[in-house]
This record gives sequence, C-alpha cells and structure tokens, in this order.
Amino acid sequence: MPRYKLTIEYDGGPFAGWQRVATGPSVQSTLEAAVEKLCGEGRDVVGAGRTDAGVHALAQAAHVDLPKPLEADVVANALNAHLRPAPISVLSAEIVADDFHARFDAVHRVYRYRILNRRADAALDRGRVWRMGRPLDAEAMDDAAQALVGAHDFTTFRDTHCQAKSPVKTLDVARVLRFGEEVELAFEARSFLHRQVRSMTGTLAEVGMGRMRVRDVAAALAAKDRARCGPVAPAEGLYLVRVDYAAK
Repeated sequence: MPRYKLTIEYDGGPFAGWQRVATGPSVQSTLEAAVEKLCGEGRDVVGAGRTDAGVHALAQAAHVDLPKPLEADVVANALNAHLRPAPISVLSAEIVADDFHARFDAVHRVYRYRILNRRADAALDRGRVWRMGRPLDAEAMDDAAQALVGAHDFTTFRDTHCQAKSPVKTLDVARVLRFGEEVELAFEARSFLHRQVRSMTGTLAEVGMGRMRVRDVAAALAAKDRARCGPVAPAEGLYLVRVDYAAK
C-alpha cells in the first residue's frame, strides 16, 4: 500500500481548522473526501500540524496511504479536481517510505504572521491579515522578540487547552520586519505549543503599540504565567509557511 506525501496550500477562512471535527468542515475532512473519490474508499490524511480555524497554509505537509500505486502527478491532479471549489490546492505529491510520518518526522516548522498596519481596512487581503490602525514600532517588537529565542518554558504563551506533554520548546527564530504598511513576524522551531505563535504575536504587538516595554516580554516569559500574555492575535493573519524533514 503506497504512502504519499502531500504538500498543500489552503485558505483557512472557511474551515474549522485542519483537524476533523463534528461541528463543521475541516481541511482534513475535505481532503479525505477528495481521497475517497479518487480511490473509492476512506483513507486518513495525516497532517504535519493542526492549524486552528482561520489559519492559512502556504505549504502544509501531510501523508496518505492509497490502496494501489498511482503516478504522483496523477494523485495531485486528481485530488485537485475533486477538491474544487474548496480553497485547498495540492501543490505536489510524492511517493515516500512506508514509515514516513508527516507529523512525527518533521524537524522544522516555519510560521509567518502578517499585520496590516494602517487605518484603512483591508480590501484585497481581508481575512488574510490582522489590520491594526495604531502605528507599530516594528524595531521594538523585533528587540522584544529576541527574548523568546532559545529553549524556554513557554507556559505564558501556551493555550490553556494545549495537550503537549511539556511547555518547554526551542524557538530557533523570532523576527519582526516592516515592509511598507505591513509588519511581518516570522517564527521557526521544530514544534510549537497550541496557539503559541498567536500568543507571542499578540504580546509583541503590545510592545509595538507602547503598552508593554521590551523587557516586559522577557519578564512575562520568565513568569510562566498565562495571565502575563498579551491578547491572542486573531487567526486570520497566521500562515504555516513550510514543514521541513531530514534528508534520508
């Protein structure tokens, strides 16, 4: 039974997140419906990460086992045909080893958060950015973000419903840059806690608005107290950029 690795792009707006749920359509369940149309039987599609409702992906990774071998491009093209008009695209499919696991074999994940920093509402990117009308000091945000880099107990930035066994994670990159009216935050790590990126983003935005000082972020992290976290940034500005795997 061949296993395929899928690279997937999607607009998270219409979905209740990646994971299959009973309350509405998810990216996973929509993909699984397309797989069933392709092969005539139900198959689990296992993702590299369980993005929340409204979170987008530029290159989510997943794997699926099909009952018979097919050319990789046939799988990608057929799934895309069955997915229309849902805002999900299979960018590529490739045959991988039977023991490949999209979630547990991932060694690096990259997220990006987009803030549109202007008074006027987003017309073209509505639902894809967090529009903030108050001016943001991106340099101060970037300075504060460096306190988060490294191995830490991220309890302060951990959702209360997080199911991870430990709050300790190693954040490899935390960067904040301004590109005209847009402020972009980038975070890279092997793995993240539930809503960790959105929690860190909301706290750094408080620094950008002058409501918190740069040193307050380090103090909040050290406190290991969820009450010290700033408001959680909305899902619509968050993108899973890519998932990396070790070469074999």
